[in-house]
Amino acid sequence: MSSVWAKVRTDLRNPLFRQGYALMANTVVTGVLGMGYWLLAAHFYTPEEFGRGQAVITAMRLFASLTALGFVGALARFLPVAGRRTPELILRGYGLAAATGGVAALGFLLTLPLWGQTYQVLGGFGPGLFFLASVVVWAVFTLQDVVLTGLRRATFVPMNNLIFGLVKMGLLVALAGALPSGGVFVSWVIPTALALIPVNWLIFGVVVPRHLKQAAPVHEPPRLREVGRFLAGDFPGTLSILAIVYLVPVVVATQVGEATFGRFSMAHTLASMIELLAMNMAVSLTVEGSLDRAKLADNCRRALRRAFMIVTPIIAVAILGAPLILRIFGSEFAEEGTTLLRLMALAVLPRVLIEVYLSALRAQSKARTLAAVQIGLAVAVLVSTLALFPYFGVNAVGYGLLLSEVLVALLIFGNLRRVLKYGESGRPTVTQGSSGAA
Repeated sequence: MSSVWAKVRTDLRNPLFRQGYALMANTVVTGVLGMGYWLLAAHFYTPEEFGRGQAVITAMRLFASLTALGFVGALARFLPVAGRRTPELILRGYGLAAATGGVAALGFLLTLPLWGQTYQVLGGFGPGLFFLASVVVWAVFTLQDVVLTGLRRATFVPMNNLIFGLVKMGLLVALAGALPSGGVFVSWVIPTALALIPVNWLIFGVVVPRHLKQAAPVHEPPRLREVGRFLAGDFPGTLSILAIVYLVPVVVATQVGEATFGRFSMAHTLASMIELLAMNMAVSLTVEGSLDRAKLADNCRRALRRAFMIVTPIIAVAILGAPLILRIFGSEFAEEGTTLLRLMALAVLPRVLIEVYLSALRAQSKARTLAAVQIGLAVAVLVSTLALFPYFGVNAVGYGLLLSEVLVALLIFGNLRRVLKYGESGRPTVTQGSSGAA
C-alpha cells in the first residue's frame, strides 16, 4: 500500500497526471452525485416527468455545446501559451459559445412541433425563455472547467462540481412538491446559473493574474488568425463528435416514449461517464503537449498507460455488474438498459486510443487530420445507429458506437504508433510556436 501511495505522490508532481487525475476525480464526483440526483428524481417524480426532464436537459446541453465543445480543444491548446491575451481568449470563447447556442436554441423553439410530443412542454413564452436562458448559462458553465484546465488549475474543478451537485440534489427534492412538472429541469438550471459567479471570480480574479505572472517569456501569444485556423479544422470535427454525445439521445427521444427514454438515458449517462475518464487524461495531454512539444511522445505513452490502467477495471465492473447497477433505479431500468450499458462500456477501450491520438494532433495543431478523424467517427456512429435501430431499438446506439470506434481505432493505429515512437531520440515532433503540418 505504501508503494502505491508513493507512486501516486510521484504522479501528482507531474502536471500531466495531476491535471488528468483531477479531471478523473471530477468525473467520479459528477458520476456519483449524478446517480444520486437521478435516484432522487426517480423516487420523487413520475416516470413521465423523469424521462421528460432527461430529454429537456439533453436538448439544452446539445444546443449549449454547439460552440462550447468546439472551443474545448482550442482553449486547451492555446490557453497555456496565450500570455497577455488569456483574458481576451476566455471572454471570446464565452461570448461566441453563448451566442451560437442561443441562436440554435431559438431555432429549436421556433420549430418545436417538429421535435415530438416530449418537447412540447417548452411551448409558450415563459418556458421557452427559461430554456433559452438555460442554454446560454450552460454554454459558459461548460467552458469553465476547460479554462481552469488550460490554465493548469484543474484541481479546482472537482470542488466546483461537488458543490454544484449537492445544491442541485437539494433543490430537486425541495421542488418535488412545489413543482412536480418541470422541477427536474429547474433544479438543474438554477444551481448552474449560481455557480457562474464564484467560479468566474476565481478565474479572472485569482487564476488568470497568477498565470500571467508565471507565463514563460518565450511564449509568444497566439494571433487570433492562428486560433481561427485551428478552429476552422477542429470545430467541424468537434461538432461531429457532439452529434454522437447529444444529438443521438435527442433523436432517440423523438422515437420512443418518455418513460422508455428515461430508462435509455440512465444507461447512456452512466456509460458516457466511463467514456469521460478516457477523455480526461487526453485533455491534460493537449495542455502539456502545447507547452512542451519535445515531450509529446513520452507524455502520450504515459497517458495511454495510465488511462488503460484506470478505465479497464471500471469497464469490467460495468460489464459484469450492469444489471445490478441499473436495478438501483428499478427493475425496468435493468431490463431495458443492461445491454446498452455493456456495449457502451466496452466501446471505451478503443476510445482511449482515439482520444490520445486526437490530443496529440491538437497539441501539434494538425487541425485537418483532427477534423477528418472526428467527422469519420461521427458519420460511422450515426449511420450504423440509424441502420441498426429498426432491429435493435435503443441498443442500436451501443452496437453502433462499439463497431464504429473499433473501426476508427484500427484505422488510426498505425499513425498513433508513429506518434508514440517519435521523439525517442529526444527530438521534438514540432518546434514550439509552429502551427504544424495539417
